[in-house]
Amino acid sequence: MSKTVAETILDQLSLLGVKRIYGVVGDAIIGLIDALAKQEKIQFVPVKHESVAAFMASAEAKLTGKLAVCTATMGPGATNLLNGLGDAYSDKAPVLVITGQAPRNKIGTDYQQYIDQQELFKPFASFTANLASEDAIVDLLQKAAQISLQQRAVTHLSIPKDLFQIKTNMQARSLPTVIEGTSSFQMEDIAGVAAVMQSANKPMILAGAGAKKAASAIEELAEIWGAGILTSLGGKGLFDESTPFLLQGIGEGGNPHAAEVFKEADVVLLVGVTWWPEGYVPKNARIVQIDNNFATAHKGIPTELGINGQAEQIVPLLLSSLKGNQKNSSWKTHIEKAKEKWAAQNEEEGQITGSPIHPSRIVRAIEHTVAEDAILTLDTGDITVWMNRNFRQSRQTVLFSGYWRSMGFGLPAAIAAKLEKPEKQVIAIVGDGGIQMTLADLLTATRYNLDITVLVFNNGALQMESDKIKASGDKELGTQLTNPDFVQVAKACGWKGLRPDSDKDLESILQEAIHIAGPTLVDIPTAQAFFPETE
Repeated sequence: MSKTVAETILDQLSLLGVKRIYGVVGDAIIGLIDALAKQEKIQFVPVKHESVAAFMASAEAKLTGKLAVCTATMGPGATNLLNGLGDAYSDKAPVLVITGQAPRNKIGTDYQQYIDQQELFKPFASFTANLASEDAIVDLLQKAAQISLQQRAVTHLSIPKDLFQIKTNMQARSLPTVIEGTSSFQMEDIAGVAAVMQSANKPMILAGAGAKKAASAIEELAEIWGAGILTSLGGKGLFDESTPFLLQGIGEGGNPHAAEVFKEADVVLLVGVTWWPEGYVPKNARIVQIDNNFATAHKGIPTELGINGQAEQIVPLLLSSLKGNQKNSSWKTHIEKAKEKWAAQNEEEGQITGSPIHPSRIVRAIEHTVAEDAILTLDTGDITVWMNRNFRQSRQTVLFSGYWRSMGFGLPAAIAAKLEKPEKQVIAIVGDGGIQMTLADLLTATRYNLDITVLVFNNGALQMESDKIKASGDKELGTQLTNPDFVQVAKACGWKGLRPDSDKDLESILQEAIHIAGPTLVDIPTAQAFFPETE
């Protein structure tokens, strides 16, 4: 039985495991919206701005590792998607974008809102195509999905508006099931790597989001190898605070004592991480890097030996190669001293009192109140570095805009996370600048009565930019914000709104907010604290 192109798209996406499509309704995708309205397999999640739809798709893909989808109309709808797609592109999230396009007989003309979408999306999309025939829809969708999933990439299809409701006899079909073996690596394959690691006297491990499935093996490897462990922001939550030799985060907002330790390293193992900050690079270290997509993994890192594969397959082999080779006891002692020094300082920072409330004190309150398996979504800005510095994780999942570093990510990511994982506690940690970029989508959470909590660090400033301007001796302009009363805004949107009077009732307010059923916002009066390591 023939179906419309739009119906076939939804059949195909359903076979691919897609549960929802994020977007904003527009003229050029009305045919797709019509098909969505007539079925129940895939949920359409309408948002207030297309960038939010793309952020939500990116966050869902990061959380699940599966294909996520967003949609928009042509012209301004398509261009509004780009910021969120930049996030997905930079953090290797498998996102498929479907946009409406001008009717076939108007493509290339001066038709209103027309733009060459293949050129528009090319910087972010590993594959982009315009549907020219109704009978090509299944082939194009399958190709786009396979590229997204295999390459962890953004792909894009533009559909002329007149094609959505054209009938086709093409039938949706499943992608081939790819069975991944435990590993094709043998011990002799990594003999060179093992030799380099065995030569180390001052080894370090830097772990990122790609090390998630290898966390326990990395802990064991660190013990046997005598290595310190540092994490990128993407590695937050991989290791418990109590993990031996864990020095916490690296870079802006990380352990301030870890930089000097890291610079002394003679061999560094990178696991599932593609970036480190300038100024942290050990000058004379030999670098070994594990990544499952090594061709695009090393962004300026001077890697000597690269292993293309899954961390959870390779780290146990490295572990086996090093057993019986335990040494570096003096290095271990050095790492432990750095760990203890920062632990004491971190604890002290988390007890800073006063009003407005110091960011470190807020982070400590968050640490004391969120569930061990909570999903935390971070916006970009001053809150990111304070969380990286002071938050002592257990096993929370942390979603953030990593390499793209866009403000406005926190709230959309929380909404997507709660839709995908309704059983989880979801907390968005945002700055007053970041939340205002997506403030209208408080109403999206209201629409679905989502039990999420948004914590606003309200210091009336773009604090990170203010700090950097002051540090460089430049003249400040445009960093001080004109903020609404966030509690009243939240209430106007159907949320509960709370505000602590001081740091003394901070934990109790956060506990109350987290346990309120439905969306809740906490407006936290925050001190304009200069971040200690701002350059």
